Amino acid sequence: MTMATTQRPRPKTWSLLGDVKRRPSSYEATAAKFNYHYKREPAPFEMDPQAPFNRLYLEHREGSPFTVEDWEGFKDPAKLTYADYVMLQHDRETYVDLLTDHHEAAESVAALDPAWVATLRDLFVPLRFPLHVLQMTGLYVGQMAPTAFIINCANFQAADELRRIQRIAYHTKSLAVGHGDDLAETSTARGPWEQSAAWQPLRETLERLLTVRDWGEAFVALNVAVKPALDAVVDQQLSELASRNGDEYLSLLMAEFQLDAQRSRDWTTALLGYAVEQDPAMADVVAGWLATWQPRAHAAVAGLAPLFGAAPNPLDPALVVAAADDAVLGVAAAATR
Repeated sequence: MTMATTQRPRPKTWSLLGDVKRRPSSYEATAAKFNYHYKREPAPFEMDPQAPFNRLYLEHREGSPFTVEDWEGFKDPAKLTYADYVMLQHDRETYVDLLTDHHEAAESVAALDPAWVATLRDLFVPLRFPLHVLQMTGLYVGQMAPTAFIINCANFQAADELRRIQRIAYHTKSLAVGHGDDLAETSTARGPWEQSAAWQPLRETLERLLTVRDWGEAFVALNVAVKPALDAVVDQQLSELASRNGDEYLSLLMAEFQLDAQRSRDWTTALLGYAVEQDPAMADVVAGWLATWQPRAHAAVAGLAPLFGAAPNPLDPALVVAAADDAVLGVAAAATR
């Protein structure tokens, strides 16, 4: 006698993603719903709900005014996986290595005008301090973000910052070899950062940035205000200033980082647009934070701008400030569309 059996449908490989009609892409498969602890009950992590770690997330992530019903709908315009990112930046670093090798063989640094090197001492050498704050804040946004689709973007951005810092540190040592060992001493960078009047508005802005705990405010302050302004100054205006002063290597090096900055702007504007599309009230939330952080970013650049005017072949400080302001406005516009 044959017994009737009920055939249970086999679970789909990607059943976590719901009733999908296609195989997910590698980008989707490596990020979708990975952030298992967002809105988990009764608390994000398996410990006392009142434990400080849980309270941090509940207050500054789940409790953030920057929130929508479903963050999983956001997608990085570049759709980068970790493997994609590594391959992309391997190619870019190969280019920078070849650029560096070429100019080292040509002894380009030794040929620089001492007056231009003096400008670099004041303007370029201290940069690794503020740029580390951009990296640290990017990592914080990645740590606190509600979905892996945002986490990955923030972490790749932080890796971009470290890439820029490493190249600046390397070039600082090259300058020291050609123009005096003191250029590579920590005090040469730390001194202006802590004491020079030109750097203090930026230092104040970035120290305030490090105190932000709300993940949404940290994202807006960093990616919509402070970073676009600094990227415009460091990657664009410093590149132009170097070109005017016969420093081809530094001009091309800074221009290279514009590619990373553009990728940051792309995912930032995409996230702003997604949030406002999901909940139009998010436009007011973003505007409220920008009312605080946009003036701080402006003041930070206004403090640095006179250093551009002090170069042997200068840039108009007013144009430097205007470029930074325009960069911030360009990103912020995504929250009003």
